[in-house]
Amino acid sequence: MHTIEPYFNWRQLYQASEDPRSPFFGYFNSEVYYTDTIYDHVIHPQWDSIGCETLFLKVLYVDYLQGYCVIEFLGEWNDAVHNDIMRIKRDLVDEMIPEGIDKYILIGENILNFHADIQDYYDEWLEEVPDGWMAMINLRPHVVDELSNYGLDAYFLLGGKLDDLSWRTAHPRKLFEKVEAVVQRRLG
Repeated sequence: MHTIEPYFNWRQLYQASEDPRSPFFGYFNSEVYYTDTIYDHVIHPQWDSIGCETLFLKVLYVDYLQGYCVIEFLGEWNDAVHNDIMRIKRDLVDEMIPEGIDKYILIGENILNFHADIQDYYDEWLEEVPDGWMAMINLRPHVVDELSNYGLDAYFLLGGKLDDLSWRTAHPRKLFEKVEAVVQRRLG
């Protein structure tokens, strides 16, 4: 797992650690020291921690004018044991909503497992972005199944065309436009 890096080709466009409006402003990532682990696997030092034991992320891009962000995840999303959604909601989303971010593109191709629990924080998140949305893209099929089995597909747009988006070759704005087109068809 130490070779799985967060996507870095948008770094010239945006870095959360250099954005004074970001919850990660001033966050330091080592280029050489591997200090974080998921279970007994060392992970690449460029992933950011929000206090979850098995889930790390990277805010890849934020557009304050359009009100969206792109976040990439790595690890196991575990609400049952670690209450990861609480950490995501309190330490990330609650900081971004006042900055006008109400559309979230969550890249889940490196989410290895999902374990659900209560839906309170998902309810709260959805209520706080009445004109926005949360879309999960490129999830593994078993993760889509888990999210759907626990009814979390009521909160996130996922599946279908969102499971196979080619996003690395596009500018973040183009990715947003692709996702928003799917969202508009589904919500319209």
